[in-house]
Amino acid sequence: MHLNIYLAGEIHTDWRDQIRDGAKDLPVTFTGPVTDHAASDDCGVTILGAEEQKFWHDHKGAKLNAIRTRKALEEADIVVVRFGEKYRQWNAAFDAGYAAALGKSIIVLHGPEHQHALKEIDAAALAVAETPDQVVQILRYTVDGSLPA
Repeated sequence: MHLNIYLAGEIHTDWRDQIRDGAKDLPVTFTGPVTDHAASDDCGVTILGAEEQKFWHDHKGAKLNAIRTRKALEEADIVVVRFGEKYRQWNAAFDAGYAAALGKSIIVLHGPEHQHALKEIDAAALAVAETPDQVVQILRYTVDGSLPA
């Protein structure tokens, strides 16, 4: 069984690399957002032209990023949504909601400090993990039914 997995959420730590490295022997394809923060923020004005007001600058970028995000979420079998410790990730919450609306299998990844704030998102998920390694173990179990040694 091959799985398409979308890795949504915070872009300030190496959690995506940890999951990719841990799952490199599994039949999975990973996709995700553009993780170069400046490129993601500025793609709209770089491609379509400058804006005087920050709202329109961000609006253009958000729309261009949505082209990639929507396509990848629609094609995903599993959506992993990471909420980090440092920033409010409204985009991650939006991706989780969009994935839930699409009926996708969702794995939420966050520490215990966010349990209360994310209770509704956790309730929509099929699994709530605290570490990238737990996500890898869930993916391995999903693909071949094996448990960690």
